[in-house]
Amino acid sequence: MRKEEREAKLKERLQEMKQYENYIWAQGIPYIAGIDEVGRGPLAGPVVAAAVVLPSDFEVLGVDDSKKLSEKKREELFEPIKQTALAVGIGMRDSERIDEINILEATKEAMTDALLSAQKMLKLRCGDSVQIGHVLFDAMKIEAVKLPQTSLIKGDTKSVSIAAASIIAKVTRDRIMREYAKKYPQYAFESNKGYGTKAHYEGLAQVGICPIHRRTFLKNLTDI
Repeated sequence: MRKEEREAKLKERLQEMKQYENYIWAQGIPYIAGIDEVGRGPLAGPVVAAAVVLPSDFEVLGVDDSKKLSEKKREELFEPIKQTALAVGIGMRDSERIDEINILEATKEAMTDALLSAQKMLKLRCGDSVQIGHVLFDAMKIEAVKLPQTSLIKGDTKSVSIAAASIIAKVTRDRIMREYAKKYPQYAFESNKGYGTKAHYEGLAQVGICPIHRRTFLKNLTDI
């Protein structure tokens, strides 16, 4: 495929992914937050959420569900998204909090923090009177957030705001896990990011759990 053809396809894909945002923008709601999380399934590390508010003229090509993109591509898109977005917020909950209240509730707390952080940035950049008017989630809702919300099944493949948030959350968490890999090298966190791979289980068998492991996720492993 030629460069021109590839770029045309990416532009077409971007327009497809802006359909929900375009519908909401057309109703006179200029500030939409897309929210997504990463890290609900791993045995170790935090759950990380991101909230992203994009301008209507957002044109960064290649933004899609982070799971569809290579690590290199996610890293390439990370800064352009942050630089182009009107606001970006991050929220996270560590393994201790996950064990305390369960992964779903910890995820909701992280998402709420991400949204509040994005709102603060939006006010700083666009004025104190500016408010996020609608929130797009990937297959979730947050009851504590009293804003109009739309929950989209596979939202990170349908909404550019959610997709952008998925990339921000994924890159942020991957960087955290690579740092943890330096502190706890026995588990190959640099490659598995805390998920239950063979190398990770081998590390658990050899040295047991470390402080960032989720004990509630490992309670049925009788050999640890």
